[in-house]
Parts: sequence; C-alpha cells; structure tokens
Amino acid sequence: MGKRPPHLSDIEAARYPPPPPPTFHMPQPRQWLSWLVPLIFLANIAMFVYTMYENDCPAYLSDEVCLFTEYLGRFSFQPFRENPLLGPAVRTLRLLGALEEDLVVHKYEVWRFFSCMFLHAGVVHLVANMFSLLFIGVRLENEFGFVRIGFLYILSGFGGSLLSMMHMKESATSTVSVGASGALFGLLGAMLSELLTNWSIYANKCAALTSLLIIVGLNLAVGFLPHVDNSAHVGGFSAGFLLGFILLMRPQYGYVNRKYIPPGYDVKRKSKYKFYQYFFLIAALIILLLGFAYGLADLYIGNAADKFFFLDSYPR
Repeated sequence: MGKRPPHLSDIEAARYPPPPPPTFHMPQPRQWLSWLVPLIFLANIAMFVYTMYENDCPAYLSDEVCLFTEYLGRFSFQPFRENPLLGPAVRTLRLLGALEEDLVVHKYEVWRFFSCMFLHAGVVHLVANMFSLLFIGVRLENEFGFVRIGFLYILSGFGGSLLSMMHMKESATSTVSVGASGALFGLLGAMLSELLTNWSIYANKCAALTSLLIIVGLNLAVGFLPHVDNSAHVGGFSAGFLLGFILLMRPQYGYVNRKYIPPGYDVKRKSKYKFYQYFFLIAALIILLLGFAYGLADLYIGNAADKFFFLDSYPR
C-alpha cells in the first residue's frame, strides 16, 4: 500500500515545460571595404601633381617671381599675388578641364562638368577638400558600398558644376571654377537626408541631427569667403540631399528578412520600408530630374539653334 506502480520511473512521471520556440538572429549590417574613396583621393593628388608639372611656372615667368623655384623647379607655384592658394595659373586649369562658360556653353565641352572635380586651385584648396573627403567618404562607403557612394559623388559633383555654370552665365563673369567641393557637399547633404529617411533606426536622433546641422552650417559658411564658388557648394549639397533619399534608404527598425526566420516559426513581419520613405524617394527623384533638366535647358536652350540648325524650321 502506498507504492507507486513499478512500471513508472521518476523520469517518466515528471512533467517538463514545453520546449521554447525557435529563435532567430538578425545578421549584422554588412561593412564594406572602402577602396573607391581612397582611389578618388589618390586621383586628386596625382592630378594636382600633373597640373603643377604642366604649369611649369619658370618657363613663363622668371625664377625669381615663381614661389619656391629653388626647391620645386618646374613644380613651383605661381606668384602669391596671382594665386594665394599656392597653385597653378588659370591658363593651366583652363587647359586641363576647368569650368568656363564659353567652353562649356558655347563650345559644348560638357566633359568639363566632371573633369573640374579633379582639379584644384592650390595646395590649400587640395588639402582642405581631401581631408573632408576621407573624413566623410570613407565612413559612408563602409556603410553603403562603393556603387551607391560612387553614383552619389559623381552626380553631386555634376549638380555643383551645373549650378556653378548657371551662376557664371547670370553674372557674366569670365572666371573658371575647379574643385571637388560640390561632390563633397553632396556627401554632407546625403548624410542629412539619410538621417531623415532612416529616422526609425537611430537611437539619439536629436543629437545626431543637431551635430550634423552644425557641421553643414559651418561648411556652407566657408562659401562666403573671397574667391570661393558657393554656388557649387549649394548645388552639390542640394543634389546630394535629394540623392540620399534615393540611394541611402535602409529597412525600418524591426524588419526581418524572411530567409532569416526558421521554418515553422510564425512571426508577424513588418514591411521593409515605411510609407514616408517611399514618399521621400519618389519626391526626391522627381525634383532631382526636374532640377537637372531645368539647369541644362537654362544653359543650352538659347544655343540650341547654333548647334542643331534644323530646329529653326520648327515652331517652339
């Protein structure tokens, strides 16, 4: 009496809680190896060295007038009164691809929209831009990869060149414009729009937004210094800001790709992107295309009949 059935052991009689549901782990965001931004950095350095080689100040001026001729030879700088940034003459920049209204608008050398991004007016100009390129560009390429950052850099630079040309045409100035500033301001603009469109994944939203706005404001303020083409800065920043909504959109917080969910595990999945992200993308794409179309039309529509003479026979 009081004995348990002999066929049931303690293990068999025990009750165990149900097994826990299977778990899944989201993979960490992919970190890309940054190689395009360092390559752009090296290309700018090499182009400046070649620019100074072609400039050959002592061949046009006396050795006493050129700066540091004793140490640099044909790589010596133009006189300080001509170029205070320690660089080449305007004639050399014009020869190698600087922006100039007559060459771009009237002679249709459209390749200068892009070649000017790899030319710099002097050592001071080059160092400032290359420091910004490495500081901003490497981090962005690590996060988003070389394809998206490459398109962002080139198209932002084109936006800066386009607005710079429009400003030259309106002001009727006979100067040239060079530098990677438009593309670099595009990276800054893209950082701001990336923060806005990916708002849900940031922890310290207000702090990140405030610090970024301060950096953007300080860089734009530099454009008001003498001999600085602020129109290229504004054009590049605007293009980069719009491109950030298009190229740098991330999945919203809590999204899980179906391939990371184990079979048989039913989980309520969030949509990959939020509605406002799609709205920003479509609106930015439309504004960007309209802006580029308006800028090109403003530059070339008046000269279309000169190059395409058959347009005269059609009403406009």
